[in-house]
Amino acid sequence: MADMFRNAGFDAVILQQDVGNLDFKRAVRRFEEAALDADIAVVFYAGHGIEIGGVNYVIPTDAKLASDFDVPDEAIALDRIVDAVGSAKLLHLIILDACRDNPFAANMKRRIASRSVSAGLAKVEPTTADTLIAFAAKAGSTASDGTGEHSPYTTALLQNLMVPGVDIRLAFGRVRDEVMRITNQSQEPFVYGSLGGRAISLLGTTDTVAPALPAPVDPNVEARLDYQQFEKVGTKEAWDAFLTLHPSGPYADLARAQRAKLMASATQKPDLPQAKPDAKASQIIAALTATPGADSAASVPPAGPNDREIARMLQTELKRVGCYQDVVTGEWSGSSRRALDAFNQNAGTKLEINKASLEAVGTVRGTTDRVCPLTCSRGFRADGDRCVSITCDPGLAVGQSGACEPLKDRPRSAERSPAIQKPKDQVPPEPKREAKTRPPAAARGAPPTSSAPAQVACDRFGCQPVKKGCKMRTEDFKGETQQEVICN
Repeated sequence: MADMFRNAGFDAVILQQDVGNLDFKRAVRRFEEAALDADIAVVFYAGHGIEIGGVNYVIPTDAKLASDFDVPDEAIALDRIVDAVGSAKLLHLIILDACRDNPFAANMKRRIASRSVSAGLAKVEPTTADTLIAFAAKAGSTASDGTGEHSPYTTALLQNLMVPGVDIRLAFGRVRDEVMRITNQSQEPFVYGSLGGRAISLLGTTDTVAPALPAPVDPNVEARLDYQQFEKVGTKEAWDAFLTLHPSGPYADLARAQRAKLMASATQKPDLPQAKPDAKASQIIAALTATPGADSAASVPPAGPNDREIARMLQTELKRVGCYQDVVTGEWSGSSRRALDAFNQNAGTKLEINKASLEAVGTVRGTTDRVCPLTCSRGFRADGDRCVSITCDPGLAVGQSGACEPLKDRPRSAERSPAIQKPKDQVPPEPKREAKTRPPAAARGAPPTSSAPAQVACDRFGCQPVKKGCKMRTEDFKGETQQEVICN
């Protein structure tokens, strides 16, 4: 593929093979700088691709992808490559032979259950003009590696893409037919995006760009546009106003037929009051009468994205800035409204959250950094743009606060109680010294006399006197002195 572009006369061809994450990103940045002010910028990628939560990624050779949280850090977002070709003047082209079966999707751990993980690439909707993104297979399906030196898709590209004078759209149509033939109709390439009306060829672009031809003059275009507006009103007064503006021509004849139909209907129902022109009709008549020579095409509302497309664009941008964690579907639901509300709170904006709007898309797209803070579940902490597991030292565990705390399930007897303050008048003899004291031999076995000092046994629950006929036993239990009274 690199030789094909060099032979076609491209000024700069950057070839990178089997690159890791860092080298991949550096290559994209170098290409972006080289493509400044170019007429055509093309990126061709062959390898693995994956879709996570509606976002497409291409995968460097050193990616591990143990969980879905690893993908934004270890893979390269397709949007980053789209940005790299965005400075070209005529054509931004990205060719992805990257829909092969993905070895990571089956074993990848999913931290968020609602997040989709697909083996192929998801459908893309380029938001910049003159942009084409060509997939080796339709979104969500996989492509064949083939048995030869190249895949069926790359083989078809080499044979059909660089034909002198052939428009790029027609060239990709031939590539599709070739791949369908090679794979026995099992793999269908697909191209997303659109171009303008002039022809663009990768080989000999300057010579094959067709000059803009003057639009054919239609003498009835103004009458046709006015007819469409007056037809929406559909009253006798509206058709009279139309015939005042356009007394002759094919649309005048249609207006007279519509007026005659209304009159016939009114004759059949004489009791019904005749309809009066409403405010909308008056506005149309006044506008056309006031500026009869103006371009009537201005009254036709411009085409634009529908509500679902706007919602999908806004969800994608909110996900990029860390405010939207759900799947990009184009449905403006409660999770989408909460995401936009979180953006307002963190960015200091006051965007309307009940409906997705182009104003909101532009505001969020103008933000380059993460806006909403990363929220991790219990047992994990934020580390840049991903959540990592919290590791505690021995004897500690993750508590309710999310921090490492001492374990609370130890036996109660193992807890050291605070020393008991003993009354000064009840301080017993030192236990160890008394345990080692022996009476004289003559006094052994003699009954105790009343003159013997009273003994008091103390433990952590308090002190008590040793009754007559009982004895006191002193022992150490886990570093704490315990005195126990034993009576026969």
